[in-house]
Amino acid sequence: MSGARYRIEVMHGANLDQLGRRDPHLYGTLTLGELERQIEQDASGLGLDTRFFQTNHEGAFIERLHGLDGQAEAILLNPGAWTHYSWAIRDALEIAALPSVEIHLSDVEHREQWRRASVIRDLCFATISGRGPSGYRDALGLLRAELERGAA
Repeated sequence: MSGARYRIEVMHGANLDQLGRRDPHLYGTLTLGELERQIEQDASGLGLDTRFFQTNHEGAFIERLHGLDGQAEAILLNPGAWTHYSWAIRDALEIAALPSVEIHLSDVEHREQWRRASVIRDLCFATISGRGPSGYRDALGLLRAELERGAA
């Protein structure tokens, strides 16, 4: 592992601000703030710097993606329900052109049929689903390794 400190943009979409209130069997019991503190701690241990963003407004999510040039080296994103249908977010992610990991707390592949579709998956080099909060640690490790490969 090199000494570089990579910047990771961690993006959460619709309803993720309601973690801690949503079905704990699907999403766990952590609040978004608690999850972000855990992610920040895990990232620090990997030599990564994190910046967090959450919105319930699709346009704000898109604008944030547009503004990442020079602000981050990679993206860890959980767009929530937008994952399944927001072609505008997909296009903005393509414009951002950064290594990205799609993540979901719940196992979307074993839930409702409509949740199994992802319009961003082909732009992400990995997808993690159903591992709860620990999936974020796994995703950060994947991002670190991908950025190291790109720097070599």
